[in-house]
Amino acid sequence: MSSLLPKLSGPGPFATSDTPRSRPRKGVPVSAEENTRLVQSAYEAFGRGDMKALAEVMADDIEWVDPGDPDDDPNAGTFKGKEAVLGWFGGLASTLDYTTFEPREFIAQNDKVVSLVYSEATVRDTGRAFVNPEAHVWTIRDGKLARFQSYHDTAAAAAAHRVD
Repeated sequence: MSSLLPKLSGPGPFATSDTPRSRPRKGVPVSAEENTRLVQSAYEAFGRGDMKALAEVMADDIEWVDPGDPDDDPNAGTFKGKEAVLGWFGGLASTLDYTTFEPREFIAQNDKVVSLVYSEATVRDTGRAFVNPEAHVWTIRDGKLARFQSYHDTAAAAAAHRVD
């Protein structure tokens, strides 16, 4: 059986150093554990409403993808750059009231961290509540959040935003 597995050389993708780095160096890979901590720090900043701390962990050219049709969900779209992403958070705060937002699991490999998130929110304009389990895929580059992609029930979000 073991002869079917490829032979790996080197320490492997999950090896960690005994000496922590104070700051990731450009082009030098960081561990999955360090990437997970970076993503967790972003969620913590969001939870506190600390947009300055959130901006500090973003790459200047971050790409933020929230799926769906912006005509049905005002938060849907692709946003590029720190200022655009911070603007997206402003829009989110003006349209939704979260009653629950819980990142529950983290799965990390190489430059990716996937977080499984449970959220419940109410749309301010309609008063409609919706539950949305989500998967967030984060890409880390040079110790910063370079890309965010959310996967969630876009129909539920659109229905909650729909004005009859």
